[in-house]
Amino acid sequence: MAQDSRSRLLELLQKNSVFYGDFALSSGGRSPFYIDCRLTTLNPEGAVLVGELLFDIVQAEAARRKVRIDAIGGLTMGADPVALAVGVASFRRAANAPYQVFTVRKAPKAHGQTKLIEGNFKEGDHVVVVDDVVTKGDSTLRAIEAVRAAGGKVEFAVVLVDRQEGGRQNIESQGTPVYPLFTKSELIDPSKFPR
Repeated sequence: MAQDSRSRLLELLQKNSVFYGDFALSSGGRSPFYIDCRLTTLNPEGAVLVGELLFDIVQAEAARRKVRIDAIGGLTMGADPVALAVGVASFRRAANAPYQVFTVRKAPKAHGQTKLIEGNFKEGDHVVVVDDVVTKGDSTLRAIEAVRAAGGKVEFAVVLVDRQEGGRQNIESQGTPVYPLFTKSELIDPSKFPR
């Protein structure tokens, strides 16, 4: 069943989230393709599949490392639907100990509690940081730094797509293992690049 779910999610990503052309990236570079995972992670079927498949990765890795996971989240906004999908899947599969979900703002809120981390996170939590796409790793690293600064313990990171452009290595060089569900080479068809 998991392989069928993975194949179906790959199909949804390829159909809805991959674009070919000439694109400027937030990293400052250019690319002949663009991956917009939100068109899949904010789709009801896509969200269910993302939640189930990434929950399986988190559970397996937490068991292998013999660590508990209290909460899951990442930098807004690409990580938000991913984190919520995994949190919902955790409740459906392990209702006695679901993962709490949080989001890391890009800047602290200017009013109210002036928080950088919103949602269900507290000091001392063991956390998995998630992201939709990792390119250079900057967004994931910002979330990891925010969680650590707030007293959380980041156990590892899980990402939907690794663009295979050094981001995973950048994050891992800072001490956080990264587990992608898909890589660029699985998603992208180079024959569709503009000529």
